[in-house]
Amino acid sequence: MPSRAEGRAAGVTIADVAAHAGVSMSTVSYALSGKRRISGPTRERVMRAVADLGYHPHAGARSLASSQSNVIAVMVPLRTGMYVPVIMEILMAMTTAARTHGKDILLLTGDEGTDGVRRVAASGLADAAVLMDVELHDERIPVLREMSMPAVTVGLPSEPGDLASIDLDFEAAGGVCADHLADLGHDDVALIGLSAGVYHRRTGFAARTVSGFMNRARERGLRATHTPCDGTFDSAAHALTRILDERPATSGIVVQNEEAVGPLMNLLRQFGRGVPQDVSVVAICPDQVALQTSPRLTSVPIPAEEMGRGAIRLAMARLSGRPMAGATLIPPRLVVRGSSGARFTGGPAVGGALGGPSDLPV
Repeated sequence: MPSRAEGRAAGVTIADVAAHAGVSMSTVSYALSGKRRISGPTRERVMRAVADLGYHPHAGARSLASSQSNVIAVMVPLRTGMYVPVIMEILMAMTTAARTHGKDILLLTGDEGTDGVRRVAASGLADAAVLMDVELHDERIPVLREMSMPAVTVGLPSEPGDLASIDLDFEAAGGVCADHLADLGHDDVALIGLSAGVYHRRTGFAARTVSGFMNRARERGLRATHTPCDGTFDSAAHALTRILDERPATSGIVVQNEEAVGPLMNLLRQFGRGVPQDVSVVAICPDQVALQTSPRLTSVPIPAEEMGRGAIRLAMARLSGRPMAGATLIPPRLVVRGSSGARFTGGPAVGGALGGPSDLPV
């Protein structure tokens, strides 16, 4: 029977972990040491209890354990401005890919920042970490380097350095959307983005999209603007009203906010703006969002499954000692549907309004 002295963190004992997880102390010991095989759900309950209580096994006890926990910690703080269905699709892909390597996923959703990274790395809970909702200057990344924990980011920090990262190339995605509208003859365009808080904390994918869109618009000689949006009907109405008041000639809109897509399409109809006859709309969103509107949206899909599988592939490479530093950027793919067409000049709209979907590789 394991001793209560086996490990302590702020007075937390192995018995506390066992009670929290609803298992025996010996099961907790086996889950931490790997000496006996236990079921995946039971191991996950134990690891969640360890994470919840902040339990740190004693160094002497850890030395008796196997060299691997067979767990990958995924740190994804659930904060405002995040579209949960995409997060869940990435996580499901990670879980499936991890199981093919005999690994389980420990999901950590608290907004713990650097403290959470230190706790996971010091406790031996996981062999590697995957960070999501990555900021351009993410404070968690220096701590990962300091703790020498193998890590992967889903999202691109400003300076990846020796980290392995995977993401859609959001900067290129913003540029692709601007190019599409420019090619159709639109010269007044707008990007309706995520909530202001997402940009305030410099979330990487959002900031990179704005940069790519605005830079390409400037290169193509377009008049462009960017407006944050909370995704509610009122926020979408405020954003659209502001755009049309300040730039009434706006005829091309890019949306990077899944929650705002439905309200925006309804508002355009209320404002008497036909899509795509008067306004072309392009979205950066999952296919299931793009296909729910009428007309269906021209879009750059989010490759969530590819990102999730790729993160685990990179994590396993890091664990095996293979050098995998640098960024894996997935090229954006524009799918042209009925929401985008040539700028109206007295004749019928053309382009995406005329046919079915077509993929335009970048």
